Amino acid sequence: MKINGNEIRPGMVIEYEGGLWVAVKAVAVKPGKGPAYNQVELKNLIDGRKLNNRFGSDERVEQARVENKDFQYLYREGDNLVFMDMDTYDQITLNEEFVGERAAFLQDGMKVTLEMHDERPIGIQLPGQVTLEVVEADAVVKGQTASSSYKPAKLENGLRVMVPPFITTGEKIVVDTNEITYIRRAD
Repeated sequence: MKINGNEIRPGMVIEYEGGLWVAVKAVAVKPGKGPAYNQVELKNLIDGRKLNNRFGSDERVEQARVENKDFQYLYREGDNLVFMDMDTYDQITLNEEFVGERAAFLQDGMKVTLEMHDERPIGIQLPGQVTLEVVEADAVVKGQTASSSYKPAKLENGLRVMVPPFITTGEKIVVDTNEITYIRRAD
C-alpha cells in the first residue's frame, strides 16, 4: 500500500531503496520557507543500518505488509533456536543473533510473536516481563542505605541485573525483557 511521506509514523515498516526499514522517529517540520516535510529516522530490519531521510508530502513510499504470527519456543540447538507455529505446528529455526542478547530470556514453552514479511521472519517480540530466580547476590554493605543503592545480582539464565539491597539469593524477581532491568519481587 502506497502512503505519502508525511504519513510515516514511528513503528511503521516501509520498503525503501530496495530494503525493509522501520521508522524509529518521525518529526513533522514546517520551515518558514519551502514546503513542509517529515524528518524520519529509519533502521534497516535486515542489517541494522540507520538512515535519516526527509520525506515530502508529495513523495510516495510503499508500506510493507507485516504479519504477526504466534510461535512457541521449543529448544536450543547449538547457536540456533527452534520455534513452532501455534496454528500449523510447523517448526522454524532462527539463529541466536536474530534475537540478540534477549535470547537469554527464552524459556521452554514461551509464547513469542514473530513479525513476518513474505513468509520471512524480520522481528521478534518476547513477553514484556519474565520471572527468574536470583542465583547469586552480593551482600549489603552497612551504611550504604543513605542513598538508593542497588547491587549486582546474577540470574538463573546467566544475566546480571542491578537489584535493591533487600533481594537475596534464591528469591524470584520480575525482569523487563526489553530494558533488562529489575521491576519487582515476584509474588
